[in-house]
Amino acid sequence: MQQVAKDLRAVVTKAAGQMRQVGEKDAAQKPGSEEWSNKQVLGHLIDSASNNHQRFIRAQRSESHDFPGYDQNDWVALQAYQTKPWTQLVTLWEVLNLHLADIIEWIPESKLSTECTIAGKPWTLGEIVVGYFGHMQAHLDDLPVDVSDIKRYPYPRG
Repeated sequence: MQQVAKDLRAVVTKAAGQMRQVGEKDAAQKPGSEEWSNKQVLGHLIDSASNNHQRFIRAQRSESHDFPGYDQNDWVALQAYQTKPWTQLVTLWEVLNLHLADIIEWIPESKLSTECTIAGKPWTLGEIVVGYFGHMQAHLDDLPVDVSDIKRYPYPRG
């Protein structure tokens, strides 16, 4: 997990720097009425970081763990990400993910095989970590950032 943590830090640092160059108006622009703005995409990534923070810690504390699912549209709407200042969202996303990189770096090898379920689907903690990063990278493709020089991680369930 050392390499995953290192790559996560690199992606987050580079992407956050690029995001800070995006203006408030561009961040709020929706490509279509049913599509998310950059603010909402980043809000979804904040939710993902928050949910996975719980998973990364709780899964290390037991032999198995069941986690609830996540209704992304409700979470994004209920938190009103569209109304938040872009710079606040960028900072929150950056800090949460740098914290997650620290957590990932210290997950013991023996805990990576911890069995978990998310909304009834089986995962190991190691798969959750890698899937989290792959999910992030997939959504970063929707934002005005270029982190293509950093290794891609699989997102097998998305």
